[in-house]
Amino acid sequence: MKKEFVTRYEGNPILTKDDIPYKVETVHNAGVVKFNGRYIMLFRSHLDTGRSIIGIAESEDGFKFQARPEPFMVPSKDVAFCEYEEYGVEDPRITTIEGVHYITYSAYSAHGVRIGLAKTDDFESVERIAFITQADYRNTVLFPEKIGGKYVKLDRPNSEISPWSIWISYSSDLRHWGDSKIVMKPVTYHWDMMKIGPGAPPIRTDKGWLSIYHGVFPTMDGCVYRLGVALHKLDDPAQILGVGNRWILQPEDDWEVVGYVHNVVFTCGVVAEEDGTLKLYWGGADKVMCAGTAVIDELVELCLTDSRPAI
Repeated sequence: MKKEFVTRYEGNPILTKDDIPYKVETVHNAGVVKFNGRYIMLFRSHLDTGRSIIGIAESEDGFKFQARPEPFMVPSKDVAFCEYEEYGVEDPRITTIEGVHYITYSAYSAHGVRIGLAKTDDFESVERIAFITQADYRNTVLFPEKIGGKYVKLDRPNSEISPWSIWISYSSDLRHWGDSKIVMKPVTYHWDMMKIGPGAPPIRTDKGWLSIYHGVFPTMDGCVYRLGVALHKLDDPAQILGVGNRWILQPEDDWEVVGYVHNVVFTCGVVAEEDGTLKLYWGGADKVMCAGTAVIDELVELCLTDSRPAI
């Protein structure tokens, strides 16, 4: 019998456009973090203009979320940011470093897509810090602690030169990034052969940094987005110890197979629990939010015992 790595929550989808007290067309691709004993979700929504904003919802148990009456982030009117956020803000990831909650998000404009960095102390207000990539970049996640005295991020350029691969970069101040190198590429005729990208911020385990990523496979009926796992060395995350050969989650439920974009499961957030499990959150078909659970050690073991090449 095939091993199921993720147990879907029986109440999926956990958040839809009908749960939002203002008009949106979708709810998907959410970052999630535990804050003051509650789960905070920052979710992306399409408006009926086709552009995106970021809303906020909260939960006591990590499954039953209630959205706040107003969005959390909309395109900035600040002169330093407005030109590059004109077409929308998307796909937030939340990483807590030294007590500060940092949010990476995709900013769209006529100049392409680049990554913005913001922060909040209380999830009541948000402060933009800087853009931390040029165009065209997507899917940036921060590691939750400094490594070797540096901040570390993974991201994915939108490029066919080294097709849609994952890179690592380092920074002393979270604004200026360098020492970049490629760490992981798609594998030919594999479930992630077309493109890959970081999903949720990495989780520290005893055996390495566990990273959940998305991989895309092209078919005659369009692309299929699935989720997989990789394990980075703790003191040198540019070194990948293993990449799970099999996906851990694929579109199966109706709301994952049919929606705004068919056949998509896409994660921006996980919460590691004290009992060794994690809560995994994913957008279904770019339309609804779903959740499930997994055992961290099982995902680590997949990386180490049934691995495909990183590059």
